[in-house]
Amino acid sequence: MRALVPERLVAAMKPSQILLSLVSGLLTVPLTYGAAIHEDAADVQHIKFDFIIVGGGTAGNVVANRLSENPKFKVLVIEAGPSHEGVLSSEVPWFAANNWFSTYDWNYTTTPQVGLGGRPAILPRGHILGGSSSINFLMYTRSTREDYDRLAKRTGDDGWSWNSLVPYFKKNEKFVRPADNHNTKGQADPKVHGFDGLMSVSVQNFPTSIDNMVVNASRQLGGDFKFVQDYNDGKPLGLGWLQTTVDGPTGRRSSSATSYLASKFLKRPNLHVLVNAQVSRLIQTRSGKTPSFLTVEFRQISRSPKLIRLTAQREVILSAGALGTPHILLNSGIGDAKALRAVGIKSTVHLPDVGANLCDHSAIANPFVALTNDTFEETRKPEVTARLLDQWKANGTGPLVNTVASLISFHRVTGDDVPHPDPAAGPNTPHFEHLFANGLIVPNAFVPPGQHIFSVATALVSPSSRGTLTVNSSDPFAPPLIDPALLKEESDRRMMRAALRHAFKFVAARVFDGYVLGPAGDLANATTDAQLDAYMDAEAGTFFHPTGTAAMSPKGAKHGVLDPDLRVKGIAGLRVVDASIFPDIPSGHTQAAVYVIAERAADVIKSAYRK
Repeated sequence: MRALVPERLVAAMKPSQILLSLVSGLLTVPLTYGAAIHEDAADVQHIKFDFIIVGGGTAGNVVANRLSENPKFKVLVIEAGPSHEGVLSSEVPWFAANNWFSTYDWNYTTTPQVGLGGRPAILPRGHILGGSSSINFLMYTRSTREDYDRLAKRTGDDGWSWNSLVPYFKKNEKFVRPADNHNTKGQADPKVHGFDGLMSVSVQNFPTSIDNMVVNASRQLGGDFKFVQDYNDGKPLGLGWLQTTVDGPTGRRSSSATSYLASKFLKRPNLHVLVNAQVSRLIQTRSGKTPSFLTVEFRQISRSPKLIRLTAQREVILSAGALGTPHILLNSGIGDAKALRAVGIKSTVHLPDVGANLCDHSAIANPFVALTNDTFEETRKPEVTARLLDQWKANGTGPLVNTVASLISFHRVTGDDVPHPDPAAGPNTPHFEHLFANGLIVPNAFVPPGQHIFSVATALVSPSSRGTLTVNSSDPFAPPLIDPALLKEESDRRMMRAALRHAFKFVAARVFDGYVLGPAGDLANATTDAQLDAYMDAEAGTFFHPTGTAAMSPKGAKHGVLDPDLRVKGIAGLRVVDASIFPDIPSGHTQAAVYVIAERAADVIKSAYRK
């Protein structure tokens, strides 16, 4: 998850307001590249790679690591962004939003959204080694058993079921102690987790003043606010302690780059990573009934506009994310033939569902006035941030080891608010979530400066709305048109109204008497359906979880983009491994789902070459 900024505020905000922490935004240390991280394509042009992975993000680095375990495979990762090494705003968990509107962000903006009153929304995506796992808000939520069982049913492949994927969750995960070394008994269930994986996961790493109140409110209210020890067991409904991809012993972010491309792996002579190299398209290398696209064309950012080509011996694996992957496919002529010809792109393979089915989690960061001065608003004062950064640098502790929330809850709507058909995967899958934060999650022009805030952010995690990613130019480096259709369907707006009223119910718990004064900003006047709709139009955005634009379907199906083994339909030697593969959006923050997909994908690919 990443927090929300209404697009209409961006132009009016000063950089200091956007970057949340004045002190940290531009702090870096000198880059020290590993042996196999290259900035010059000349370093790798002489090598014949078996696999070329396009995108060194959450999924791509997993696949690169696992394939390069076989010394017979030569593997290259091509990443558009720079290295993650030495980027302090990526390393410090609290500084996550400092990467927005920077060189580490693709700086995407959606098309005007009907469900947001005609506003566009910002859509940060990681433009850095590690991809969005290097800039996100570090939240680790696996989603539900039913989500994956539905995926298995949709694809006809039981390997995508919950039971089949649990070993891969544990293979990915290294559950570690929190930075403050507190006793986590009752905050997580060790049986649910893996302890020998590569990516660190921990429970809250530093306490905040709202923690006990939120837990007590859960107990006072009961019902669907019931406390759950560990929401990552596949049945998350209720309220529990948030788990994050923070390496507690060091207090640093654990990303796909820090974990799967750690220095010990970069020492492998068969693993190479090329950064600052933006892929334009794939070049067809064989025609006929089953064409292949094994040549990757790219440019080196800040070096030369000259286009460079490298050809894989076995496969190209697209891991450029739910926005980058369909963009590359479309620029390669793989997509709806008529639409491509209309913008001057030669059609090579007619796959009309490329870029369709785009889905994201609509969200609002709801502020309530807090009668205290112990909130994030104090942490963000430059002199306080500077002192806390010194503490973090000294021993990896303090408030900067946290993300923006301490606890999370998952819920279903009821009665007439349940859509028909229900977009949730089953009765144990949530429709919406709340995140509980000790302060403003993002700047809000309607909240007076200096006011202290308790936030209950609300997101639809099982939406019905579907959008598209398209192109309107034959220039492969022109940004795509991104329409996630946020809150477009009336059923989604109805669920969001129910979710907002649910947040009001939570802050009315007795434990908040004398602490929460009432709604802040324009939330204060939102009670009727019409007022809630106006509030959504003004304040809603996205949790930045785009999925579904190269969705899997059963082998031989006419719809979809990928077969269940992640091969692009009708094409040899081309697979996709990233968040675009989901036919239905998972009901949690998507990084855990992408990690588990990538872990299994690596085994699927390996199995194809065992003979």
